[in-house]
Amino acid sequence: MCEPLLHAHSHPQHGRRYRPKAPISVITLILLVLVLQFVVLPRYVYQISPSEAKLSQFHLARLEAGLQKCAEISAPPKRYPVTSAGSRLNPRWNPFTGQNDTVVLKNVKLFDGETVLPHKVDVVFKKGIIESVEIAGKSKSFDGVVKVLNLNGRYVTPGLVDLHSHHLALAWPLLAATDDTNEVNSEMGPVTPQVRILDSIKAYDMATAIIASGGVTTSLILPGSANIMGGEAVLVKNALRSGENSEEVVEEILLEHGIPVSHRRRFMKMACGENPRRVYKHTRMGNAWYFRKHMERAKELMRKQDAWCLQAAAVKEARNAAAISSFMESTSKEDSAIDYLEYDSSIGMLRGKVGVNIHCYETEDIWDMIQHSKEFGFRIQAFHHALEAWKVPEMIKDSGDNITIATFAEFGLFKKEAYDANLWAGKFLAEHGVPVAYKSDHVESETNAKYLIYQAATAHSFHLSEELALQSVTSVPARSLEIDHRVGYARAGYDADLVVWDSHPLSIGATALNVFVDGKDVLDAKKTEESLANVDSQDLRSLEPPLMRPIVATDVKEKLCNEVEMKRAKFTITGIQRSYLSADSESTMRYGGLTMVVDHGKIICFDSADRCASSSTDSTTISLKNGHVLPGLTAVSTSLGLQEIASDLSTGDGEFRHSSLDPNETVYAKYGVHLDGKAFSRARIGGVTQAVTAPLYQGFGDGVSVGINTSGKKTILDGGIFQDDVALHFSVGQGGKGDSLSTISSEIGKLRQILSENAGKDNIYGKAAGGICPLVVHVQNEYDIMQLVKIKQDFSAIDLVLFGGAGAPLVANELAAAKISVILTTNRGAQETFEKRNALPGPPLSRSPAAVLAEAGVLFGLAIPGEGDSHLHNLHLEASWAAKYAGLSSKEAINLVSRNIEQILGLDVNEESRDFVVFEGNPLQFGASVVIAFDGQDGGVSLCWPESN
Repeated sequence: MCEPLLHAHSHPQHGRRYRPKAPISVITLILLVLVLQFVVLPRYVYQISPSEAKLSQFHLARLEAGLQKCAEISAPPKRYPVTSAGSRLNPRWNPFTGQNDTVVLKNVKLFDGETVLPHKVDVVFKKGIIESVEIAGKSKSFDGVVKVLNLNGRYVTPGLVDLHSHHLALAWPLLAATDDTNEVNSEMGPVTPQVRILDSIKAYDMATAIIASGGVTTSLILPGSANIMGGEAVLVKNALRSGENSEEVVEEILLEHGIPVSHRRRFMKMACGENPRRVYKHTRMGNAWYFRKHMERAKELMRKQDAWCLQAAAVKEARNAAAISSFMESTSKEDSAIDYLEYDSSIGMLRGKVGVNIHCYETEDIWDMIQHSKEFGFRIQAFHHALEAWKVPEMIKDSGDNITIATFAEFGLFKKEAYDANLWAGKFLAEHGVPVAYKSDHVESETNAKYLIYQAATAHSFHLSEELALQSVTSVPARSLEIDHRVGYARAGYDADLVVWDSHPLSIGATALNVFVDGKDVLDAKKTEESLANVDSQDLRSLEPPLMRPIVATDVKEKLCNEVEMKRAKFTITGIQRSYLSADSESTMRYGGLTMVVDHGKIICFDSADRCASSSTDSTTISLKNGHVLPGLTAVSTSLGLQEIASDLSTGDGEFRHSSLDPNETVYAKYGVHLDGKAFSRARIGGVTQAVTAPLYQGFGDGVSVGINTSGKKTILDGGIFQDDVALHFSVGQGGKGDSLSTISSEIGKLRQILSENAGKDNIYGKAAGGICPLVVHVQNEYDIMQLVKIKQDFSAIDLVLFGGAGAPLVANELAAAKISVILTTNRGAQETFEKRNALPGPPLSRSPAAVLAEAGVLFGLAIPGEGDSHLHNLHLEASWAAKYAGLSSKEAINLVSRNIEQILGLDVNEESRDFVVFEGNPLQFGASVVIAFDGQDGGVSLCWPESN
């Protein structure tokens, strides 16, 4: 029994006694478990090798990256504070190509983005930022080099903001090889939000400088409208090679260059209606389904993103390496949707990080898209085009999203969606509190962004207020795009994007004298001065706001026009200030306070009220304040009376594509005329009483035009056609190519053959060869025109007329020598096609085409081509624009769209029995309306206040 004790003493060297251990505590046990779980098990049970430990770090890094992405996608869109003086720098500025001299614009009449300031001011800017806007004469002194421009009361506005353009993505001259606007292919289908117009930008597009010369300094570049979701858009400043090295670098033309990518604005282009329907052959139902299906998937992925982000945050908070590894290995890309690139833009829409801009024309499509926005929870920034928005302003306003309507002022009628365009739409929308912006849709000459301000001016003439009209191309689009902290205003702290105008910016022919982008003038002062060489100083001082069109009360209109219709006899018109009826020179024109008495369409007295008193008994009196009397204007149209909706051949005569070039089979427009439609209504409100229209054809063609009455009161059986056969028409150039004549050389050869083989024959070709019938050739390029000059030299009897004539000013002296007339459609044209690439862009970049032709002595008139004839009401204004820069008198301006056209086409018009039109207001300025017009043939009243219809 004593052995354990003896055994214990057998080891004296231990020096201690044995004691039993205390029981393990609960806390110790928990610690042991934790050590086992997080130290022992990971290394021995899970067998973590050094490489696997690195893998743990890899998972942690992935988690961190995922959480960073979570922070980015969940962060609200960047909101910038209201800009104030000294609050910011221009991130685009650099010391190499940027503005380095302080610039002072002294004594300017400033529209600051909200209102026209009541007093003249000095505007000071440096390094691309406006430093101050002070009452004139109170500017502080400046250090360094200062450039002072004393503008003596000229108008200055913020740089214009274009809410819808395609330049830079589809560069001028337009070529198939550089059309990168629509991602249309069967693999991707109609929903392509994942593509970016940024990847299509060409930082060399010549159109950019032309656009900037119109005062447009900022543009939203959008994908095209073929797809339901077309991809992301991008903002640019219209200043090429503005970076440090003056190179063609895309990044350096971006408005948000210098700002972190994560803080930049993003925009989605969408489209509804005819375009995606036509391209993909779906109905609106089908397109809506594709869109909703896509957005439902995007919403599902967004929920997965949010769920993953919550789980990832919880795992990280636990600080458990194994759990992190386990979590990262167990969740796939599909589960997290963090990096789901294809849906990134769509999810961004749902999170409010991508602004939505929708190409939509008609009310049903506008309504449908608003419903989709509510279903999926995204906000629509703007409806683009939206030519029927004026019908549903309250519906748009009730969406609660403050949707901007980015529209055209007058362009319309060219397709069914555009057929209900309304010239008064801006006024209607504004009265209902709907923001209105005007935009270009730039690519074609008809939508040339250089003339953006002209749309605002047109809207103003149809009663959009001066301030709202100017806002419509400055602060309204800037607010819609959420860049109104930088552009759209001319205030301290804003980008120094400013435009100096030669006249009131809403006046006819208003042209930029200086265009500052980030503080640097993009215009060449010498070229600007040369372009204005013929402009009378009086025109340059037109600083008063232009007038709006007079509105006649319905009851007044009905009373007058009912009397007109019933009596059809004698009228006394008082308050006439100017008459253009005499064919004589300007010096013989009559001015001031005149009275005109008209009896059965004949003027029996035109003198003072006293001298006409005896003639005016038993007459209906029309009292005017600023009456002007003009000859009825003549439009040369490409479709009026033959095609109501340009894109739908079922709405008119149709189009012939194959010609036998047999004079016995020539197509005559007179056989296909219909004398009604909305284009006729527009012609009437512009004082156009007659028009000449050629058959619609593709290729070389050989149609004979017809002269038609536009009043709407006559048919083809009772005088609606005033001249059966006007001229023989052919096309030469790119437009003349077809199956039978596939080259320009074959077109020229065929024209020569026709003239040679038919000289002296009694057919339409023979009449053209003998000069009995004008030969009108639709042509643009200067070299093709030179070939026609040679034809005229070889066939001297022909009465050759050029229609179009973009290159005509380049050979003006040769045309004058050959006595070749021109019906010019490109006085405000563009260099959009390869054959027009050398055309004059006009002031302020070059001389006006009209000025060059006039100086050379070429007989020319004006026409307004374009789909749908929607611009016919502005024919007299086009004449005024041309005359301003050609140094022509007001009489010569009116002749450009009346007597000159009659002379060029040989129309049978007698001065004693011509149509004439009475305007209230000066027809060479905005704000004039037709009151009454008389038919020179039968003496009847052809028009009575057509504006009110």
